[in-house]
Amino acid sequence: MTLAFSKVAIIGAGAMGRGIAQIAAQAGSQVWLYDTQAEAIQKAHDAVFLQWDKLQEKGRLTAEAVSGHKSRLLGASSMQDLADCELVVEAIVEKLDVKKSLFTDLEKILAPTAVLVTNTSSLSVTAIAAALQRPQQFAGYHFFNPVPLMKVVEVIAGLKTEAAVCQRLSDFARQMGHTPVQAQDTPGFIVNHAGRGYGTEALRIVSEGIADFATIDRILRDQVGFKLGPFELFDLTALDVSHHVIEAIYHQYYEEPRYRPNVITAQRLAGGIVGKKVGEGFYKYTDGVAQLPAEPAVPVVDNMPPVWVSPRAARRMDLLQLLKELGAHIESGASPSPHALTLVAPLGFDITTVAVVERLDPARTVGIDMLIDDAATKRRVLATNPATRSDMRDAAHALFARDGKAVSVIRDSGGFVTQRVVATIVNIASDICQQRICSPEDLETAVTLGLAYPLGPLAMGNHYGPTNVLEVLFNLQTVYGDMRYRPSPWLRRRGAIGLSLMHTEE
Repeated sequence: MTLAFSKVAIIGAGAMGRGIAQIAAQAGSQVWLYDTQAEAIQKAHDAVFLQWDKLQEKGRLTAEAVSGHKSRLLGASSMQDLADCELVVEAIVEKLDVKKSLFTDLEKILAPTAVLVTNTSSLSVTAIAAALQRPQQFAGYHFFNPVPLMKVVEVIAGLKTEAAVCQRLSDFARQMGHTPVQAQDTPGFIVNHAGRGYGTEALRIVSEGIADFATIDRILRDQVGFKLGPFELFDLTALDVSHHVIEAIYHQYYEEPRYRPNVITAQRLAGGIVGKKVGEGFYKYTDGVAQLPAEPAVPVVDNMPPVWVSPRAARRMDLLQLLKELGAHIESGASPSPHALTLVAPLGFDITTVAVVERLDPARTVGIDMLIDDAATKRRVLATNPATRSDMRDAAHALFARDGKAVSVIRDSGGFVTQRVVATIVNIASDICQQRICSPEDLETAVTLGLAYPLGPLAMGNHYGPTNVLEVLFNLQTVYGDMRYRPSPWLRRRGAIGLSLMHTEE
C-alpha cells in the first residue's frame, strides 16, 4: 500500500497531537512530533510508547508491530527539522493569530508541495489560510479526542483549498483507520454544528422550570436511547469547553436563534462549576461518580378515576390499547364525565393550549408524550398544566406506572422534552444539508461516530416521521413565538411531500 503521506509532522504535543501522532505512526508514516516546550515532546513520546506497550500486553499488537511503530515516532528539536515533511498537522491553542503566524513560518520551511492542515474545532479554515502564499495547499483536519478511539475526522475545505488535497487527506484518514467526512468551511463544521440542538434545547427546558437536570437526562436516555443525557455530557466535556463552543457558533452565525446560548451555562462557568473534572457541575461527584437524586416515588392512589382520551391524541389507538393493558376504566363518550381523568397527547403544543382549544377542564387534564411507540421506550413522560389538580396528576402517574415502567411527570411544555429535543436536532441537521455544508451521508456518519447518537439525525427524523417532526416545530413556534423553531426548508419540503430526509435533488 502506498501511503498518502509518508513523512508527517505534528505540531502540538497535547492529548490531541499525541493521538494523531500515534495513529499516523501506526499507519506506517514517519512522524515528527514538535512542541515549543521540549519536555512536552518527551512526555507525549513516553505516553504513546506506553499505549503501545499496553496494547502488546493485551495481545492487540505484536512485539514486531510495536517495535516498528516506535521506530517511526521521533521528536523534533526545531521547526527546521520538519523541512522534508509532506504533511504538517497543527494541534495547538485555539487562537487565530497564533495559528496564522505558525503557518506563515512553516510555509517558508516546507516544500511548495507540502500540505498544511489545522485541527481547529471552531476557527475558520479560510481565515487561517488568508495570509498564506499557497492557500490551495491548506485544509482543516479535525480529529476528536481520544483520537485512537474516536474514528471520525472532518476534512474541511477552505475557499481556496484544492479538491485533490481533501481527497488525499481523506485517503490518509482511511489508512490511519479513521472514517473521513468532507465539509465546507462553516462554523462548527459538521459535528459541533449538528450537536447544537441537544444541549441548548435541554437548557431552555430547564430555564423554563419544566424539569430538573436529572429528569431531563433520564427522559432522553430512556425514551430516545442517548447514551448520556445532555447534562451528563456537559459535565463530561466541561463547561469551560462547551460554553465557549456554544457562544462561538452562535456569534459566527450572526446570532442565529437556533444556536442561542443560555445564561445557565454562563453563570456556572463564571462560578467555576464546570463539570466532573472539578468534582461539581450539573451533578456533584464523589470519587468520580455522579451523585444522582432519587426518582420521585410512585403515588399510592386508592380510587382510580375513569379515563377519557382526546380524539385528537397522537397514536390514539396505541394509547387506548396501553390503557386497556394497564387496567384503566376507559370512557368512550364524546366528552369526559365530570370525574374523569382527561388525557391528551399533542405534538408540539403544550397541555394548556390543548385544553383551551378542545374545551376541556384543565384541572383534570394531563398530557402524555406519544411521539415514540411505547414499546420502544423505557420511560413514559406525563405533563401537567398550571391548573391540573394534584389528585389527577397522582392518578395519571400511578396508572402509567402499573406495569413497572418508569414514569416522569413534568410541568407544562410545548413538545414535552423528547419532542422538543428530537425536533431541534433533526431541524438543525436538515439545515446543514440545506446549506450544502456536507452530504446527508457524511452528516449521518459524522454524528453517529462523533456524537454517538442512537441514530443519525436524518435517520432519527425519518424514524419518527418527517411530518411529525414538522408538526412539532410548527406548533412549538406557535406556542413560543420563537424563530428558533422555524423549520428548515430541507425538512419542510421533504416532510410536506413525504420524502426521506436523506433524499437529495437530482
